[in-house]
Amino acid sequence: MKKFRIPFLTTLFFGMTTVIAHAAEAGVKQKTMMDLFHEGGWVMYPITVCSVATIWLIIDCTIRTGGKKLYPANHVLQLRELFKQGDYVASYNFAKASPSPVCDIVKAGLGLAPDGKVMAEEAIISEISRVQADLMGRASYLSVIGVCTPMIGLTGTVTGMMKAFDKLGSSGVGDPSQLAAAIGEVLVATGAGLFIAIPAFMAYYLVRNRVTKGIHDLQEITNGLFRSFPYDEVAGQNIGDMEIYAAKPVWNTSAEGVTNQ
Repeated sequence: MKKFRIPFLTTLFFGMTTVIAHAAEAGVKQKTMMDLFHEGGWVMYPITVCSVATIWLIIDCTIRTGGKKLYPANHVLQLRELFKQGDYVASYNFAKASPSPVCDIVKAGLGLAPDGKVMAEEAIISEISRVQADLMGRASYLSVIGVCTPMIGLTGTVTGMMKAFDKLGSSGVGDPSQLAAAIGEVLVATGAGLFIAIPAFMAYYLVRNRVTKGIHDLQEITNGLFRSFPYDEVAGQNIGDMEIYAAKPVWNTSAEGVTNQ
């Protein structure tokens, strides 16, 4: 494969050089990015903001959905070691002091483990759902950008076409090349919107797949930790520092005294 890569790149380079040389000989003026930006009109400003947001979201979501962020290796190893020792209080304290999704999930499960298996599993599922919702909430902005940027570009195209035809109606046909140039300029806005929307959509589906894999890995790690967990032996004990709000009922004795009288 490497034998063909260098000749291919060399051929591509010389081909592009030849095309640029012929264009220069023909007197074709090369437009810069700033020229295209000004031709696109006012919509290029929100499109630029969307492009910056897209780059930031891609980087942020890629980092957050990686294994090093969701379940750091040192966190998983430490939790497994503490679970093997049966030191669940230390496990809870370690999970509380170590900010990561896997530690948050384990902390939620350990905090309600004294209340039984059902409560612990519900706490784990709830925390996993929260992590998934947070990750997908960030990724959904990429989908929003993918939908909105073509519409923004189309808005610029429509307003630009209205101005072009308004000018045509007031000054007549004149030189048709001027009208063609005006139409070509307003289409830059639509092209710019699509240029941002396509990568945004592609990144959204890639991030969504990473989220699905990350959540599956979190479930596997958590299930492995809580397999054969001694719920009966920790029942009624205080593993974590979760505050209990439900207390014994206090009856309204004053109302009972009034009734007896």
